[in-house]
Amino acid sequence: MATWDQLGELATVAQLTGLDAVKLIGMIVKAAATARMHRKNCRQFAQHLKLIGNLLEQLKVSELKKYPETREPLEQLEDALRRSYVLVDSCQNRSYLYLLAMGWSLVYQFRKAQSEIDRYLRIVPLISLVDNARVRERLEYIERDECEYTLDEEDKRVQEVILDPNPSKNHTMVLKKSLSCNYPNLSLNKALQKENEMLQLELQRSQANMDVSQCEVIQHLLGMTETVGCSLSEKDSDLKSSKKIEPEYLDSNYDKVYSYNGNYKSKHSEPYMDSRNASPVSSHGHAEWHSDLLDCCSEPSLCLKTFFYPCGTFSKIATTANNKHISSAEACNDIMAYSLILSCCCYTCCVRRNLRKKLNIKGGSCDDFLSHLMCCCCSLVQEWREVEIRGAYGVEKTKTSPPPSQYMES
Repeated sequence: MATWDQLGELATVAQLTGLDAVKLIGMIVKAAATARMHRKNCRQFAQHLKLIGNLLEQLKVSELKKYPETREPLEQLEDALRRSYVLVDSCQNRSYLYLLAMGWSLVYQFRKAQSEIDRYLRIVPLISLVDNARVRERLEYIERDECEYTLDEEDKRVQEVILDPNPSKNHTMVLKKSLSCNYPNLSLNKALQKENEMLQLELQRSQANMDVSQCEVIQHLLGMTETVGCSLSEKDSDLKSSKKIEPEYLDSNYDKVYSYNGNYKSKHSEPYMDSRNASPVSSHGHAEWHSDLLDCCSEPSLCLKTFFYPCGTFSKIATTANNKHISSAEACNDIMAYSLILSCCCYTCCVRRNLRKKLNIKGGSCDDFLSHLMCCCCSLVQEWREVEIRGAYGVEKTKTSPPPSQYMES
């Protein structure tokens, strides 16, 4: 991560030049409200600066700049606020994985930024210029406002995963879930591609600053994104190949043997292999759900459709799970019938269990029941999204392959 002093070089000069301290604080508060990383630190930092901004609004900053004893400290305060804006803005616009890896460095920069701003504020002889008891009380309150900047527990856990030199499958799952939460409007492939592009920019900055340790960390992160991307590509190719089942015919060679009475005998020189139909998940072991139970809002249209017309979504899921066509009317009748005996959740969770078994997804009957009991709509959305991701639509048709061509010689 760039040091506190180097952050000023990254700011857009046209955007920040000419702004006074009050306007800069307002920009920092807005940037903190949209931060993706270090949200708690950004909110604390912005709240602390709002205390200073409320105090500065009562002063005529332009008048204070006319006096040499207050002009220089105010200009230094504005420079520190410009760097603070870049620091807070980086929590929104820079690479998510890079910010995670450099988490403690950002924490130290928040601490240094607050101490520097408070130091410049104490230099300004505000009390002698504005003899106001209310202003003095606010200055004392600002000095007492000591914020503790640290990493969130979830960020610590993900940071340990991405910095682990020996990644595992569990680490990959944690990274996928973390990226999905931070890029809710993008698919996982596009999120990885965006992270890769942003990490390339971070690598260029670190190379320009000749920071070897940062370059090594960024290269490790790039390698991790490529590994996860390759695993997704392999999974997609496996799913596509499992959908396309083409009969294969083996060439058969026959040895013709004639007996004395003219009877024809033949035998295969190679064994005949029966073609088998493979389901989209038959070659895989037990897997996890691709989408979380609470990720239903990532597809608002499907979520609303399921909420207002659950029978439509449920009929498609039941068709796939039971391997027989079930219309929306039949699904509605079944749900109404089971609702009369207060066992609707039991019926829908049985369909979920059948779907899990068909797609080889880990879980248990208790998990299925609790999922439909707590939020049946979220469960239906998760199940149908899983069917779409795996491509296991509708009823599987049994395909039979004809035997190889046979010839008779007279």
